Amino acid sequence: MDLSQIQSLIKFVSKSGVNEVELETKDFKINIKTKSSDGGGVSTTMQMPGYPMMPAMAPQPAAPAPAPAAQPAAPAPAKEAAPAASEESKYIEIKSPMIGTFYRSSSPETPPFVNVGDDIKAGGVICIIEAMKLFNEIEAEISGKIVKVLVDDATPVEYDQPLFLVDPS
Repeated sequence: MDLSQIQSLIKFVSKSGVNEVELETKDFKINIKTKSSDGGGVSTTMQMPGYPMMPAMAPQPAAPAPAPAAQPAAPAPAKEAAPAASEESKYIEIKSPMIGTFYRSSSPETPPFVNVGDDIKAGGVICIIEAMKLFNEIEAEISGKIVKVLVDDATPVEYDQPLFLVDPS
């Protein structure tokens, strides 16, 4: 069962008025409960072999990122900052395709998929995002060189949040 199927099941349960649904296969067990009789909230837990049962978040719409506050600057520093901004604008952001937890490697014992300075190719795995106890390998959409990792390991990320800066040249 992939993430889109799980999200569809959660939406169906929340709209159907059913109080609880439990689905179990040899690979996983998922339990979805509505928190109120009107379907106002949904609680989801999922378990995979070898992992403890943990609550999973129901998909939520991504909140728009707040606009950065404008800061007054002296004329001389502004002139120095302009080349840095234009230099950074040549980089392409690789953004998160989903809400979840960002991991740079497949386990704590293994090295990160990519580091700053690494060359990447389109289709190569660059990180993992865990969503609802499913570990989704995220592939690069472009080829280039990793300039900056914008997210710390094992931290939550939002949909469309920038993860990496890549120099495509």
